[in-house]
Amino acid sequence: MSAEAWHRLRPQLMLGQRLQGTVLPAPWPAGVTGIFVDLRLPVVGFVDVLLLPHDAERWPASETVTQFEIWWMDDRPQIRLKPVDPAYLRDDFDEWVMRLQGSK
Repeated sequence: MSAEAWHRLRPQLMLGQRLQGTVLPAPWPAGVTGIFVDLRLPVVGFVDVLLLPHDAERWPASETVTQFEIWWMDDRPQIRLKPVDPAYLRDDFDEWVMRLQGSK
């Protein structure tokens, strides 16, 4: 996606916005980096390993359709996502966020 196309799309998206997406096949073994998500947008979403359960067996499998929340966007054409379903979210998410906020 070009920078120009991203700058046209980005204002249509908001942090915290929920989007349905389909988990894409991973180019690496589960548990390594995270998962890519087809959002039916010109840019693919990504869920970082830090937001997923420690046990990669609990990660959503390829082709799983579920809800995600926009967690982060910046000038680069990428959408960082957080799973909405607690089954796909790290077990200590609330405590983890509080620790992150406390370190600022």
